[in-house]
Amino acid sequence: MTFPSLRHRFPGVRDGWARFDGPAGTQMVDVAIQATTDWMASGLNAAAGGPFVAAEACADLLERARGTVAQLFGADPGGVCFGANMTTITFAVTRAIATTLRPGDRVVGTKLDHDANVTPWRLACERAGAEHVLAPFDPVTGTLPVQNVIDLIDERTKWVAIAGASNLLGTVPDHAPIIEAAHAVGARVYIDAVAWAPHKPIDIASLGCDALVTSPYKWYGPHAGVLYMQPDLLDSLALFHVRPAASSGPRRFETGMPNFEGVAGVEATARFLMEEGLHQIEQYEDSVFEPLLSGLQSINGVRVWGPAGMQGRTPTAAFTIAGVTPADAAVALAADKIAVWDGHNYALDVVDQLGLAESGGVIRAGVARYIELDDVLRLLRTVERLATTGR
Repeated sequence: MTFPSLRHRFPGVRDGWARFDGPAGTQMVDVAIQATTDWMASGLNAAAGGPFVAAEACADLLERARGTVAQLFGADPGGVCFGANMTTITFAVTRAIATTLRPGDRVVGTKLDHDANVTPWRLACERAGAEHVLAPFDPVTGTLPVQNVIDLIDERTKWVAIAGASNLLGTVPDHAPIIEAAHAVGARVYIDAVAWAPHKPIDIASLGCDALVTSPYKWYGPHAGVLYMQPDLLDSLALFHVRPAASSGPRRFETGMPNFEGVAGVEATARFLMEEGLHQIEQYEDSVFEPLLSGLQSINGVRVWGPAGMQGRTPTAAFTIAGVTPADAAVALAADKIAVWDGHNYALDVVDQLGLAESGGVIRAGVARYIELDDVLRLLRTVERLATTGR
């Protein structure tokens, strides 16, 4: 299948860099940049709820953007909330959840997760005197055996917090049986979809989770966060907010004034993803990622961590080079205008379970819609040189 180039839609990649740093934050698509700029220049910046044109436009934008994001994720617009980023949102959510937990209650997480889906829950449990337990993944395959999570879910469990996809290894867990097991004991499920949403279609209605959080700056939008929470749950949580705040609906969660220009950019980005089609984006990314993955696996001295094949994963590769620290490799790649990240990438439990914490973690390279085959070949050439010469 032939795919058209979309590189021209991303002004940030016109400088000659190969931007494999997408898992930490993608380049903004042109329509998101334009929507953000247009809103800031429109004179419509105000506060929603007033009796004048700009205030009404702010309210309309929020309603319209909730509907667009809900359509993207197959969700109820009444549960779509805007915030700063996934980490900030999750701290706010877990702070409220902490007031509902009691000694003896349990929250189940996994060692596959980004720390933003681990530490907020741990702190909430510590405050409430509840138990926080983490299911291990398989360090050989990089997969998360479903039973490892289900074995920790019992009648004491109130929440299960799992990754939509690993931000470091690319692993996509099998969510359905975990959600089923959690709901069978009356527990709620919170999914960190930050590393999942850019690459795979998500339908929350079919998935059946209780809450899902993601960050649009990982899917070609502005720096922002989006939370979906079942509307009845959203209304029932003891969220921290000021007295004049809305008593129900998403505005209960959106403390302070929304970032309207950011919301405009998020809406435009969601429309871009729907117009391009996430199934088509997934197919394109796989066509570029396959030669990257197989190319890395074929270089002597390079070890790729995580799933060995293309199934059950996102297009993110975590690898190490014998005799070269991940930090030195990232510097060498940057000298060739190839952007990657090194270290733990906030997946502390992942590198710890892999035994890589003391050696500097991994090199992480991720494919986004603007990465093309020539970028892949450039990265492979530099990695092969590092593996052969050490510099």
